[in-house]
Amino acid sequence: MIKYIFFATALCIVSPALADRPILLVQSTTSTQNSGLYDYLLPIASVALDLDIRVVAVGTGQALSNAERCDGDLLITHARAREEAFVEAGFGAARYDLMYNDFVLIGPASDPAGAKTATSIAEALARIAVTNAIFVSRGDDSGTHVKELSLWDGIADVAAASGHWYRETGSGMGATLNIAIGMGGYTLTDRATWLAFENTGTHEILHEGDPALFNQYGIIPVSAAHCPTVNSEAAEALTAWLLSSGQAHIAAYQLGGAQLFFPNTE
Repeated sequence: MIKYIFFATALCIVSPALADRPILLVQSTTSTQNSGLYDYLLPIASVALDLDIRVVAVGTGQALSNAERCDGDLLITHARAREEAFVEAGFGAARYDLMYNDFVLIGPASDPAGAKTATSIAEALARIAVTNAIFVSRGDDSGTHVKELSLWDGIADVAAASGHWYRETGSGMGATLNIAIGMGGYTLTDRATWLAFENTGTHEILHEGDPALFNQYGIIPVSAAHCPTVNSEAAEALTAWLLSSGQAHIAAYQLGGAQLFFPNTE
């Protein structure tokens, strides 16, 4: 049985039965935790590798920052450019593609901006901006926030619109979804979190399938040269497992008959 320990800014998942085994601390994006993937996957990995695997689930920006300060042995995040920069700076040993899914635009079924009939995510966002329909952003330097800002580039000056039709929560995906639903607004979310989310109200997916919404996850063992106390042996073991036999377990994880993550090792 998985025990949940809450911190001010993170959720650490700990298996009490593994307390006497080597500890591996994973700094991770929240979407993999919110989707339930870790509840399914980590008990399997823990037994296979004889490890006590603990996860701190935060936004990608915070996860990278934590790992840079040597608070963690392994990263699972979804902002490729920042991950590659992390490795290039010497903080990570290497970066590997792990799995992917996609982002989706959700909004009220009434769709006041007409986003559902747009032919691209760029057109959908342009319609939201032109109509001043409420858009709720995580605003937290997470992988989802980084993706969202890249999508707005060349479409609207969201910094200038902040506090008007563009609202920033500075919170995780679950809180942001709740706020967007409460305000009748639009937001961007990864599909896995949306499928696992229960408080959907009258909101639904209004735009999906655009290649620009591709969502790649990477895995990075923290560099022992930068962080001498890192558990490199455990980090390398979990990385190797996730990139080999763990891929079938990632593919097998479903909610409501839908596959949430698609393995794609390099």
